[in-house]
Amino acid sequence: MTKLYLAIPCYNEEEVLRDSAGKLLNKYNSLMEQGKITADSKIVFIDDGSKDKTWEIIKELHEKNPVYQGIKLSRNRGHQNALLCGLMTLKDKADAVISIDADLQDDINAFDAMIEKYEEGCDVVYGVRSKRETDTFFKRFTAEAFYKILNKMGAKVIFNHADFRLMSKRALDAFSQYKETNIFLRGMVPLVGYKSDVVTYERFERLAGESKYPLKKMLALAWEGITSLSVQPIRMITWLGAFIFIVSIIMIIYSLISLIVGTAVSGWTSLLCSIWALGGLQLLAIGIIGEYIGKIYLETKRRPRFIVEEYIED
Repeated sequence: MTKLYLAIPCYNEEEVLRDSAGKLLNKYNSLMEQGKITADSKIVFIDDGSKDKTWEIIKELHEKNPVYQGIKLSRNRGHQNALLCGLMTLKDKADAVISIDADLQDDINAFDAMIEKYEEGCDVVYGVRSKRETDTFFKRFTAEAFYKILNKMGAKVIFNHADFRLMSKRALDAFSQYKETNIFLRGMVPLVGYKSDVVTYERFERLAGESKYPLKKMLALAWEGITSLSVQPIRMITWLGAFIFIVSIIMIIYSLISLIVGTAVSGWTSLLCSIWALGGLQLLAIGIIGEYIGKIYLETKRRPRFIVEEYIED
C-alpha cells in the first residue's frame, strides 16, 4: 500500500473548502477500504496568506479529524510557491504526494489510476485534461495558446497539464535540488527526468468563488515560465537585430545608388518610420534583457521562497 499525502494550496477558499474536504475524505476512505493507501495517509492544506477564514476552517477540520493537516505561510507567496512549500514539507513523510487545487475542478477519481501507475514504477504521473468542453471558447483558445507558446519558446511543458500530478518521494528528493527563486513547476518537474506517464480526466466546473488564474495571471505565469526556463526571447532579439542590420546595409546601398543617379528625394516619412521602428525595437530589447537581469538579481539574493508560520500535524 502507498502512504499518500495530498498537497492542496489554498488562497481565500472559504466558500469551497468544507465541501472539498468532505469529498476528499470520502475518496480517502474508499482508497483505504480498497487497500490502495495506508491508514496514516493525510490531506494537507497550504494556506497561502488568505485574507478570509480559510485558516480557521483548516484548523476546524483538523480538530474534527486528524487526517486533515494544515500549513500556514507567513504571507501570500503565490500559487507556485505555496505548492512548492507543500511538496518540500511533505516529501519525507509520504511515499507519494498528489498536488491538486482546493476547488477540486480536477477529478479526484483520477487518484486511483495515478496510484496504479506509481505502483507500476512511475515516479511522476501527470493529470492531463482529455477535453475542454466546459470552457468558453475564449478560455479554451487562450489556454491552448498558453501551452503552445510555452513549448515554442523553449519552456517544455505537458500539453493540457496544470499542477495536478503525483510525485514519488524519489522524484521529490530530486526536485528539491532545484534551488532557484523564480519557479514554474509545470516546466521544472519534467526536468527531473524519471519515468513518467499521464492520466487523462475531465475537468469540472468550479463549485463557488472565482478562478485564481484569470487571463492576466495566465499571461504572467506564461512569461514566468518562458523567462525561467528558456533564453529563447534573447535569441530572438539577436536574430531580429541581425535581420535589421542586413536590411540597414541594403538601405544604405540603395540610398547611395539613388544619390549617385540623382533620384534621391528628401522626405520625412521614411525617416520617421525608421526612428519609431528602431526606437521601439531597442526599448523592447532592453525590456526583455532587463527581465532576465532582474531574475538574476533575485536569484543572487537567495531569499527564502516561502516561510512557514504554522504547521498543524498529528
